[in-house]
Amino acid sequence: MKLSDTSAQGSQMLMLMLLMFVMIFIFGDANISAMIAVSLNTVFYPLIGFNGSFPVLTLMLGGMIVVFLSSFFQNLFTDWKKMGESQEMTHAFQKELSKARKEGNTNRVNKLMKMQPEIMKRQTEASSGMMKPMFFLFVFIVPIFIWLRFFLGNLEYFYFTVPWATNVSLFSRPFLWQAWLWLYLIFSTVVGQVIRGGLKYLSWSEWWQNTKKKIRPSAS
Repeated sequence: MKLSDTSAQGSQMLMLMLLMFVMIFIFGDANISAMIAVSLNTVFYPLIGFNGSFPVLTLMLGGMIVVFLSSFFQNLFTDWKKMGESQEMTHAFQKELSKARKEGNTNRVNKLMKMQPEIMKRQTEASSGMMKPMFFLFVFIVPIFIWLRFFLGNLEYFYFTVPWATNVSLFSRPFLWQAWLWLYLIFSTVVGQVIRGGLKYLSWSEWWQNTKKKIRPSAS
């Protein structure tokens, strides 16, 4: 692998660690979180707040916004075709290497091992785009989550009904996390599969490839 590739990987990891530190700092500082939440409240409360009457619906719509944005940025920076080709190549390489080792074909093993750096390089190139959406995740998506926590914390009525119980508190802890977070995660996971699948299918189209070139930030 070239030195430039290693340097690029190191820079991406450093940026990710820095963003994670910033996220922990923001979540840990009540004043910063409150400032972000109050600022976003002027936009999201009229849009999906419903005057606090339908908190579960607000959670679902907030989750949908987060999932859509995260999926959109992931598709913007990920070359699914290149990633698929890389995965197929890696699978074929591992299969051939395993076969050669079982047969005791030393010459074949040596030839395959010489190809390994190139395989790893292509795999790294294909997956490098997966790190870039993290920047947008922290800049655009994490604040929405902070607002949801603020919104729920200021509700006058924070109960919902399920088939097996009535008046379940959004802040009860059925298992480890509060109920509102479970609702958010379950809905986001289910809807996220649909949204990501649709965007991934769309990303193979010529229309998206042309659009991607126009809206994707340059690497420079």
